[in-house]
Amino acid sequence: MTDAASLPGQPRGLVTSGAATARAVNVLAPNPSAMTLDGTNTWLLSEPDSDLAVVVDPGPLDEGHLRHVVDTAEKLGKRVALTLLTHGHPDHAEGAGRFAELTGTSVRALDPALRLGDEGLGEGDVVTVGGLELRVVPTPGHTSDSLSFHLPADRAVLTGDTILGRGTTMVAHPDGRLGEYLDSLRRLRSLTVDDGVRTVLPGHGPVLEDAQGAVDFYLAHRRSRLAQVETAVLAGHRTAPEVVAHVYADVDRSLWPAAELSVRAQLEYLRERGAL
Repeated sequence: MTDAASLPGQPRGLVTSGAATARAVNVLAPNPSAMTLDGTNTWLLSEPDSDLAVVVDPGPLDEGHLRHVVDTAEKLGKRVALTLLTHGHPDHAEGAGRFAELTGTSVRALDPALRLGDEGLGEGDVVTVGGLELRVVPTPGHTSDSLSFHLPADRAVLTGDTILGRGTTMVAHPDGRLGEYLDSLRRLRSLTVDDGVRTVLPGHGPVLEDAQGAVDFYLAHRRSRLAQVETAVLAGHRTAPEVVAHVYADVDRSLWPAAELSVRAQLEYLRERGAL
């Protein structure tokens, strides 16, 4: 058995609903799959002594899950006052409209099409609710609208799909772009160096105790994959499906469609830099 402390980012263990930090509670959505891992992590955030809470990523349009999030808040003596989205993929955002109805909250996101209310989210924004402070960190790459949320009081960052609790994420080409994704990883790394971030609260998978180790693993993984893709192309594998079959031969075939999106993003990145 592999010790979790030896794995990238030091994952905490099993993914379960419950307290993750002093201010963050996970409500795990019942949508496990190869792409969503154990399911979507819906994050309920609040100051310990406040009766107001923020929910990040209500998750899929699953009435039972959405009501469970509300019930969890109420059992903790909290009222959901605001809903935030890390990005617009359905497993994170599809339930936001219905959740807003259940809670009477606005929904804030980078993409105007996902917002319910007048306020969006962007670089430099600080969200405050009941004494809780969240700093908005644009992290495009997985998607163009991807955001992370820095929770300074817990030395934590909510990363959506930019960093997962297990495995690696895809760059959802053509909306996602690899150059932007690499820049986003470097931005997250700067949070670990300059702002003392230690913990990753991901959109899927377990909490990671070593944020810097997780980012370094992701950066190294991307460098390795880029080198493999470049070598595959030079060996005559010209199309994205051909490259996937060659480079991702050790990956479950059910994940090849997602891998193809990442390969397309990598090929575009290499062409833009004159490497191909």
